Amino acid sequence: MGALTVSSKTKKLLKEALQLPAAEREALAGHLFDSLEETDPDAEAAWQAELEKRIKDLDQGKIKPIKWARARRIIFGDSDDSRKS
Repeated sequence: MGALTVSSKTKKLLKEALQLPAAEREALAGHLFDSLEETDPDAEAAWQAELEKRIKDLDQGKIKPIKWARARRIIFGDSDDSRKS
């Protein structure tokens, strides 16, 4: 894989972006990431429906939230924690 060449304009934009507060950098990164994805209207509608279902299940007590620290352990492979209820 060849080296990535970055234009001076891109370097300048990056330097300026790195000076932004963290929340603005995060928003900018999100917008840039989103611009790389092709949107599928059917997929967007399906995700929206799933989100609404999960929020409803949570609000009705059908599911219970877990703390982020535990979710992170489950996501990143702490198999002992993933077996706990």
